[in-house]
Amino acid sequence: MGFSAEWLALREPADGAARDGGLLARAARAAGPDPVILDLGCGTGSTLRALGPHLPDHAHWHLVDNDPTLLEIARTEAPGRSTSHGLDLRDLEALPLEGVTLVTASALLDLMPADWIAGLARRLSHVGLPFYAALSYDGEMTWDPPLPEDAPVTRAFNDHQRRDKGLGPALGPEAGSEALAVFRNAGFAVTAAPSPWRIGPDQAALHRALIAGIAGAAEEAGAPMAADWGIARREMAPRSHCRIGHLDLLALPPAAT
Repeated sequence: MGFSAEWLALREPADGAARDGGLLARAARAAGPDPVILDLGCGTGSTLRALGPHLPDHAHWHLVDNDPTLLEIARTEAPGRSTSHGLDLRDLEALPLEGVTLVTASALLDLMPADWIAGLARRLSHVGLPFYAALSYDGEMTWDPPLPEDAPVTRAFNDHQRRDKGLGPALGPEAGSEALAVFRNAGFAVTAAPSPWRIGPDQAALHRALIAGIAGAAEEAGAPMAADWGIARREMAPRSHCRIGHLDLLALPPAAT
């Protein structure tokens, strides 16, 4: 499981535009007056850059990732106010939760298996910490103009998203709804909101990279038409739009509701 810094930089403007502003603001309030944020799978610091302007200047960040190159980039975003942790996310007991007031993750839950999300909910329930998770892919794609192959390519891509990313079979498109149910069952008050990417001709580099990634994954998952679909979609990119569904959620423990 891992992503390049180049891909993360390419997607970040779309992520920023897609995040639900209401949940982002509520997450900042849930962190309290002296915020200490634990960001899981931090990458280059996208969550820090999105949430940071809503927090006081003294907010401290614990940045968790298993990629040292990405961690090094992320830690420069809050000099003197961040601690980096090169951890394997499989070990939930190793998470540095002491003193933390909010746990966050962005574009992470859809890579994780169901038992990991259940374990995280149990761990956070025991210590009474809120959880803000943004940009979990929900399996929905729409394209304008449409092509007949859009639906089978989407189905194949979604099947690919459910493959093992190194921690067990991923939830993929079901991650957001699964996390919502799991945290509610653990006693949290959970609010969810859609956070779709909306990509048009003015985002040519992201548009092309997204199409290539979808086509490649769908072909690997057994969709023989995916390569031709990708060629057609790339040719149409200067005049087409797409909506890629995501879900944001905020889970507040009973004491914080």
